[in-house]
Amino acid sequence: MIVHFLIFIAALAFLAKGADFFVEYAARLAKRFGVSDFVIGLTITSVGTSVPELAASVSASLQEHSGLIIGNVVGSNIANIGLILGLSAIIKPFKTETNMYQRDGYIMIASVILFFAISLNNYISEWEAGIFILSYIFYVLFLLRSNNEGKAYYFRDFMHYVFDFEYITPIKSRLFKSVPKQPGKAGGKEEKSGPGLFDKAVWKDISITLLSCVAVMLGARYLVQEAVWIAQLIHVPESVIGLSMIAIGTSLPELTVSISAVRKGKGGMVVGNVIGSNIANVLLIIGVSGIVFPLKIAEISVVYTLPILLFFSLAFLYFIRSDWEIKRSQGWIAVTAYVLFMVLAFIMGWS
Repeated sequence: MIVHFLIFIAALAFLAKGADFFVEYAARLAKRFGVSDFVIGLTITSVGTSVPELAASVSASLQEHSGLIIGNVVGSNIANIGLILGLSAIIKPFKTETNMYQRDGYIMIASVILFFAISLNNYISEWEAGIFILSYIFYVLFLLRSNNEGKAYYFRDFMHYVFDFEYITPIKSRLFKSVPKQPGKAGGKEEKSGPGLFDKAVWKDISITLLSCVAVMLGARYLVQEAVWIAQLIHVPESVIGLSMIAIGTSLPELTVSISAVRKGKGGMVVGNVIGSNIANVLLIIGVSGIVFPLKIAEISVVYTLPILLFFSLAFLYFIRSDWEIKRSQGWIAVTAYVLFMVLAFIMGWS
C-alpha cells in the first residue's frame, strides 16, 4: 500500500516539474528558431499553467478513465477559487479590475454553463469536444487582440468577434515574425541569421524539452494508474479521486505562485491566473480529452460537482465585483466552502 502512495507522489512530482521545464524550454527553443511571440503565446505560454492537468487528463482519456478527467477539471477549477484564491486573500486582501469582471469573468461563466449543458446527457462526444477546443482558440485570439489594442473589451465584444469572423484576417500576418538578414560572404547575397542545428545552446534546449516531455508523460501515466488503484482501495468513484488528490496535486504549483504574487502586492495576477486557468481547464482539457476518447459523465458530476462549480464561479464574480477587492473575510468563506465541498464529495462517493 505504501509503495502505491509513494509512486503516486513521485508521479505527481514528475508531472509538475516536468511541465515547468517543458513550458520554459519549449518557449525558448521556439524563440531561437524565429517563432513569433504571437504563436508562442497562443500555444505554449497560454496553456502553461494547465499542462499538468492536461497531461493527466489525456493519459486518463487514453486509458478510458473519464471519471478522473471530469473530476480533475472540476476539482482544479473549484480548488483555484476556494483554495488558491481563498488562501491568497487570507494572506493579503487585494484589488481587482473591471476588465476581469466584464470580459474574462463572463467568458469563464459561459464556459462552465456550456460544460454543464453538454454534460446533462452524461456524455461528451468528439464533435462536442471540438466545440470546446474551437471556443478556447477563439478566446486566446480575442485575448491577444484586445491586449494589443489596449482598450476595454466586454463579453459582448467577444461574441461579436467570434460570430463576425474578425479573427481570420490577422492570423496569417502574425504567425511568424521576420527573421533579420545579414549580408552573405559571396555575391552580396543575404542569408537568414538564426541558430544552427549544431549550436550547443540549441541542443541543450532540445534535450531538456524532450526529457521534460518524457517526465510529463511518465508522471501522467503512473499518476492515473495509482489514482485508479486508490479509488478502488477506498471504494469511491474515480471522479472523487480526480477532484481531490489529482486536482489538489496539480494545483499546488499555481498555489505557490499565487501566494508569492499576493505577498509582492500583485493580487491582480492571482485573479487573472485563476480565471485563465479555469477557462483553459474547461475548454482546452475537456476538448482535447474528448477528442482522444468520448467522455462519460458520472451522475455525481451532473447532480453535484458541476452545479457546485457553477456556484463557486458565480461567487467568484461576486467577490470581484464587491468594492473591486477580494477581502480577507471572503477568503475565509471561500476556503471554508471548499473544505465543506470536499467532505460532502467523499460522503456522497461512499454512499
